[in-house]
Amino acid sequence: MLRLGGRGLLRGLAVAAAAVMVARLMGWWGPRAGFRLFVPEELARYRGGPGDPGLYLALLGRVYDVSSGRRHYEPGAHYSGFAGRDASRAFVTGDYSEAGLVDDVSDLSFSEMLTLHTWLSFYEKNYVFVGRVIGRFYRADGLPTPELMQVEAMISKGLEANKQELKEKQKFPPCNAEWSSTRGSRFWCSQESGGVSRDWIGVPRKLYKPGAKEPHCVCVRTTGPPSDHMPDSAPHRNRGDLDHPSLEEYTGCPPLAITCSFPL
Repeated sequence: MLRLGGRGLLRGLAVAAAAVMVARLMGWWGPRAGFRLFVPEELARYRGGPGDPGLYLALLGRVYDVSSGRRHYEPGAHYSGFAGRDASRAFVTGDYSEAGLVDDVSDLSFSEMLTLHTWLSFYEKNYVFVGRVIGRFYRADGLPTPELMQVEAMISKGLEANKQELKEKQKFPPCNAEWSSTRGSRFWCSQESGGVSRDWIGVPRKLYKPGAKEPHCVCVRTTGPPSDHMPDSAPHRNRGDLDHPSLEEYTGCPPLAITCSFPL
């Protein structure tokens, strides 16, 4: 299991993962030989019913043969509404009505775009890519439309934000927390708190983030150089990240205590 003694390794893995994802996106949406182009009316024939030529669905304009998952998509199945069309929006909203089973994702948020990215990864891994749908996401020559490029840009930004969030979480793992109507609140740190395995424990501090209404409790390393300390910087004070300007001590809690309790 990785521990934070390898902070540089964890950061490197996050950067590499984001780069791989972006490369995947470009591979998914860029030129690819041997694929078929569908118009929506043609794709609509592929619903998996008697006499239909196959069982296909589309996501962000990419068409997949989902015959191997027939029990999920065939007529009468729970996800039958996805067959024979691009219903990208419904992958996020869960609206399986005719009005919801559409390909318009123009007003989705970054996090919702990342949900679509997760679904795209699922279909790439589990089903066979067979072509592209001419329309909202692909032109008649099979190349991406400006709308698809906007989707790609939002997914890339979302992946970058996730990378930064992971980096921040490794630096300031969330505290363990509990509340009791009889004992009040308690925050504490451990080598696994916040789901972050590391070789230090840390002490609870309030972390203030720009735009956040309230601070949240994080575990802060108390020894060694600051996380952003450069090798050629001035000598550090061996206080870890305790002097970070966005941190604040909990009133009434000893500065180096690993547990802070606040009775009612």
